[in-house]
Amino acid sequence: MHLGILETDSVMEQFRAEHGDYARMFERVLTLEGTSIRFSNYVVQAGELPEVETCDAYLITGSRHSVYDDLPWIRDLVAFVDAAMRANRKIIGICFGHQLVAHYFGGETRVARGGWGVGVQVSRIEAWESWMEPPLNELALLSSHKDQVARLPDGATCFAASEFCPYAGFVWKDLVITFQGHPEFTRSYSAALMQMREEVLGRETFVGGMASLEKDTHEGTVARWILNFLAK
Repeated sequence: MHLGILETDSVMEQFRAEHGDYARMFERVLTLEGTSIRFSNYVVQAGELPEVETCDAYLITGSRHSVYDDLPWIRDLVAFVDAAMRANRKIIGICFGHQLVAHYFGGETRVARGGWGVGVQVSRIEAWESWMEPPLNELALLSSHKDQVARLPDGATCFAASEFCPYAGFVWKDLVITFQGHPEFTRSYSAALMQMREEVLGRETFVGGMASLEKDTHEGTVARWILNFLAK
């Protein structure tokens, strides 16, 4: 399996030495014992997009930008995703990637009514899919987002939801799997982001987000789910 990582943002310079970049974060979490996967990285904001046939599947990372920002690289990325799906390449959307697929392919993404979602966010599993092995009743992932999906594309199935985030994960056309949360994040990186944004988040959201870091998370299970999905 050759997975192309489409980087839609970069780790801020002050965090890079300790936490690495986003491509390395995904390589770490998706490299599981007994699996064979090769990675290529493309910095979408710098105009790097491969020929669609280059990789077997593509992963769209998170970003500090909103999917509805009028930026040329976002328009180019949407065209690439459309071409990739037409070529039967599987797409994994994480946070911004999750929102982008929804927003530009029949659904909608907008600012979350409940404000920022940070720290560990827990969703209930709404629908079971064959790649969900091992199974979970609820899904806990580190998160950092002020936007969220408000409507899914026609034919998409929501498999994870919460009162705060009604579409925390969906699958579409057997080609797309998405997660609002960040399986690639570590607790220390999540904490660093919240500390940097404390004033923007507000005291209540910041304190709750930091306290939530004590909860267990399921990034290893999500990594297995993603690899199962790609192997289908």
